[in-house]
Amino acid sequence: MADEIFTHPRLTALYDPFDPDRSDLVPYLDLARQLGVRRVLDIGCGTGVFALLLAEAGIGVVGVDPGRASLDVARAKPGAEQVRWLCGDATQLPPLAVDLAAMTANVAQAIVARDAWEGTLGGAHDALRPGGHLVFETRVPARRAWEEWNREASLDERDVPGLGRVRAWVELTEVKGPLVSFRWTYAFASDGLTLTSDSTLRFRGREEVEADLTAHGFVLQEVRDAPDRPGREYVFLARRP
Repeated sequence: MADEIFTHPRLTALYDPFDPDRSDLVPYLDLARQLGVRRVLDIGCGTGVFALLLAEAGIGVVGVDPGRASLDVARAKPGAEQVRWLCGDATQLPPLAVDLAAMTANVAQAIVARDAWEGTLGGAHDALRPGGHLVFETRVPARRAWEEWNREASLDERDVPGLGRVRAWVELTEVKGPLVSFRWTYAFASDGLTLTSDSTLRFRGREEVEADLTAHGFVLQEVRDAPDRPGREYVFLARRP
């Protein structure tokens, strides 16, 4: 199940306005160019920001996401007709044979259940052509990023087209082993409505991820640092032999 921010139409309309700086996607676009890929599978494509960057660069893209409302936002954007949009996840893909599969931002960590994670890695492996690559990021657990997730640090207020003034903040709700849960709250000034979206991320250690990749037939090529969060994230680049 996708979080409310990706499934509730009123909340999906807030996703891009409250996260307008997507410079974190530039290294992924650069990687696609460096590898000379022709087709990319964007797993957890959300509102389609990365998929559309790829399409604008002349790269064929398949975007898959379980949030139908997010896909509706993506499909309404300029250039969306160049992308093949699928509602679902990486465990239920048609035959694709792409050159690169990517999970940007929180996508890999949002797959918390063990069977879902294994299914995603298996699905990505099957979707890649031999020699194709998988890339994704995950936060370094030892940096304990969740300690900064509180209302005081996150409070933000913006004017959203069609919705008016909206205030948003995040609060930590539970830390249980590798699982960290939090709640975003959105308050709409126009009608006084308040909506929330609950999320859980799984913080996997480097050795765990490397073992999972090997178990699902990947060869790990490199573990990079995330340019936008130096020292805070691992970026895994693996290859299907």
